[in-house]
Amino acid sequence: MDHTLLYPVHIDGSPGSSVFDLPVQATNPTPQLPTFGGCADSDLRLSNEATPDSSLQITVISGGSGGNSICSAFGNACFVLPVSDDGGSSSEIIRVLGGPSIGDIRSRLVRMIPPAPPTSPLGAVRALLSYRLPANVPEREARAEWRDIVEGQSPLWSGIPNDRKETIRGFLVYFENEVLKRAHKNFSFLNGSIGNYLISGAQIFFRSLPSAIFLFASITNSQANILPIIVTNHTVTIAAELENGSKLVGQCEISHPVDPSSSFGEGREDCPELDVSFPLDGMGESLPRRANVMYSQTDKGRGYEPLKAKISRLYYINGYGHEVHPTPNPEFIKTLAASEALVYSCGSLWTSIIPCLALRGVASAIARSSVLRAKVLLLNGKNDRETDGYTAVDYLRAIAGVLNSHYQKAPYGLGNAYTIYPISAFITHLFWLEGTSVQVDVRALTALGVECIMVRGVIEGNADQSPRYDPRVVKQALLQILAQ
Repeated sequence: MDHTLLYPVHIDGSPGSSVFDLPVQATNPTPQLPTFGGCADSDLRLSNEATPDSSLQITVISGGSGGNSICSAFGNACFVLPVSDDGGSSSEIIRVLGGPSIGDIRSRLVRMIPPAPPTSPLGAVRALLSYRLPANVPEREARAEWRDIVEGQSPLWSGIPNDRKETIRGFLVYFENEVLKRAHKNFSFLNGSIGNYLISGAQIFFRSLPSAIFLFASITNSQANILPIIVTNHTVTIAAELENGSKLVGQCEISHPVDPSSSFGEGREDCPELDVSFPLDGMGESLPRRANVMYSQTDKGRGYEPLKAKISRLYYINGYGHEVHPTPNPEFIKTLAASEALVYSCGSLWTSIIPCLALRGVASAIARSSVLRAKVLLLNGKNDRETDGYTAVDYLRAIAGVLNSHYQKAPYGLGNAYTIYPISAFITHLFWLEGTSVQVDVRALTALGVECIMVRGVIEGNADQSPRYDPRVVKQALLQILAQ
């Protein structure tokens, strides 16, 4: 058992600031854990045996790829994810079939599949459900490979037990049947995710995204507790209003817009009349979109074009472009009421985290909880297009500003006054990476009632050499906080 511990060092004289590091090896078989603020208390000693993951109730608000690398830090936590991503192969599914986006959910479900050798049945299932059809090939070639998969002839089925194979294949067949019903829309299989196709087919069959998530988890032996932030069978669209009054529609346009020429299907000779609008369950509502938007994590890491102005607010819109105020998944509110810790994961602030907060009732569920003992923000290691020029204080103010929006709660009392919560009602701790390019003013943050904790990250595997969170360090830091 690894008894690696964390050693805090004070920063800038702030009583709530610490540096966490992993020593090369333990020098004492029963070392003592120091605590925050420099006090020693034997009651606060921790080990993996003393505080098992299963004993903690943790809710993690997270996007897709941004939080995937550290999800192992939270054990059997409940992961809450948005359903508004309109990029990648999800864009093609939404364009033709409608429904909520399932790309981020599929990404997290695949990540939460238990470890297994590649040659094992579970390893084979993982390989199939994480597989993408080729991108830079003629459409006919991608369709031919899809045909081999859906007919059960592809080598990807090798090693998968027949019961799971036929279950997965059944929903892939159902997905294809729904696509064929809309043949005039010329669905493109380029860069298509098999896992996305499975979840989409199941969601349409059951008319329930939570049921599709349960099916995927059952097939993969996963104990992942994943909640879509909104339970709906309709397309969910977000928009951002900038400080200069302009508006951006859709997560892709806000976060990582791409050149139209990089969208699959546009200009294709075999599909010249491609419909590029998103239908909303046959109600005649549509919003213009590019088809099958192609981008990769590598592309997003190469830099970005800053927004013309900072984002002032994010909101949801319907198919006519009118602002709407959805209610969150009731299971999310129930989970918050039973959780000991809330973690705002690293990732895209305005398109991954805030869509989970800009909903009715979320603010009071977080601020008024009697059981939440830690509300932790994992500050990004660097800014992106959405947060260009932000400091750590700006991150906190953005989150608190959304949660304090008037539509979150009904007015009450004399003069129909609204409750405005302080930042510390939503965020009690800030984890930030040593070497981050985001400015962290510890004194200003401490004055806001937020305890600042600097953690040592990892750089390995990063082309840009920017630090990333180490799941082991994040886990130990969170356990220490909860032990106080």
